[in-house]
Amino acid sequence: MPDVIFNGPEGRLEGRYHHSKTPNAPIALILHPHPQQGGSMNNKVVYALHHVFSRRGFSVLRFNFRGVGRSQGVFDNGQGELSDAASALDWLQGINANATNCWVAGFSFGAWIGMQLLMRRPEISGFVAVSPPANRQDFTFLAPCPSSGLIVHGDRDEIVPDAAVAKLAAKLSTQKTITVDYTVIPGATHFFTDHLEHLAKTVGGYLDANADRIR
Repeated sequence: MPDVIFNGPEGRLEGRYHHSKTPNAPIALILHPHPQQGGSMNNKVVYALHHVFSRRGFSVLRFNFRGVGRSQGVFDNGQGELSDAASALDWLQGINANATNCWVAGFSFGAWIGMQLLMRRPEISGFVAVSPPANRQDFTFLAPCPSSGLIVHGDRDEIVPDAAVAKLAAKLSTQKTITVDYTVIPGATHFFTDHLEHLAKTVGGYLDANADRIR
């Protein structure tokens, strides 16, 4: 899984990239949790998501937001990080100009950024949001949500109450043109300690069930 460096809005951004051997493979961008709370592209949930997508033939990029690791710049309360994600998607699309589909997946803060990116980039055809911080961030921009996707949450999440995520999922599910699956993993905390395998199986199962949207 080679290291990559690409240009972002405030300087260089550091990433890890897996290139699929499948011609015209779909692409996936993976976004990490809050930079000021220890989040990075090496987070275990982020790594698990990267692995799930790569095993299913995607070309996959995960990267550090500005100010994390070797990525240049400083934390910008989400606005700058959204710009970073857009630059990362530009780079990923440049390497995979003939990709059949484009997905975004994010964990916690990364899920919030990913959903905003989804609203701004119509080429994104699917999403995975793990533990979206529905109690801490404003998700009202999803009006309407432009694509079907999966929301995953743990029922023992000590940071984001299950009720807040369930309310978000229910709101998105009222739309007629998309389908938002909501899965709660019993016993899982915010960081899915001891439940990463269950998380990977949940996301992988969703991708397998929606293979017709990927190829």
